[in-house]
Amino acid sequence: MNDTNRQMNPNVSGGKSFAIKADVSDPLAPTFSFTAQKTMYGGKHIAKGDMIFLFASENEGSKGLIASGIVANAEPIAKKRGIQRQTPRVSITVRRTAIARRRLGRAELKQFSNWKDGQPETELNFKLYRQATNKIISVSEETAVFLRRLMRPSSHR
Repeated sequence: MNDTNRQMNPNVSGGKSFAIKADVSDPLAPTFSFTAQKTMYGGKHIAKGDMIFLFASENEGSKGLIASGIVANAEPIAKKRGIQRQTPRVSITVRRTAIARRRLGRAELKQFSNWKDGQPETELNFKLYRQATNKIISVSEETAVFLRRLMRPSSHR
């Protein structure tokens, strides 16, 4: 499935989906680069061609969900020698394909705290906001469908 078809049908992903919460200096940039990002909840499996949803970190004063895109490049970072417990890290480049239609961040997700209710908002609250750390996470197919419905295709400036 090509990128356009994946974006046009919000009910089909055609691959794995991820989300990143990170410092984003220009939310309207056509591409984003993130270096040596921590990964949690399966985020270390991100690869070229995967869909990713970008959350501008509220830790840095931003507003949460800003865009979605396709991973153009993903490179795992080698672990440092002599350190036993290390969070896997990866560097990625993302090509923006859509912009968020509405705000979705910590304030909007805070009420979704019944960790076993199976709702997409709860998964996002648990994985992104239970710990303040910026990170890359994997998201379930249900959550990916939910997030794609919040997007509108973007034209690059």
